[in-house]
Amino acid sequence: MPRDPRQIQLEIDAARESLAATLDQLVYRSSPQRLKAQGQAAVQQFLQTPVGMAAVGAVGLLMTLVVVQRVRHRND
Repeated sequence: MPRDPRQIQLEIDAARESLAATLDQLVYRSSPQRLKAQGQAAVQQFLQTPVGMAAVGAVGLLMTLVVVQRVRHRND
């Protein structure tokens, strides 16, 4: 049973619109600006938690110890 050319054209148009929507969604999801903003928001949210604050404190303490150690051994 042959298909109507009009029906075939409608199916092609629907497929084209679907592919265009999918492509737009992929472009949006992989946008460098959006990914950067999302990463920054995640880091800021983590740093506001007790675990994040403890991690920042530990890194700060470690850096302080490294600097003090280098200053002490610089004169040797």
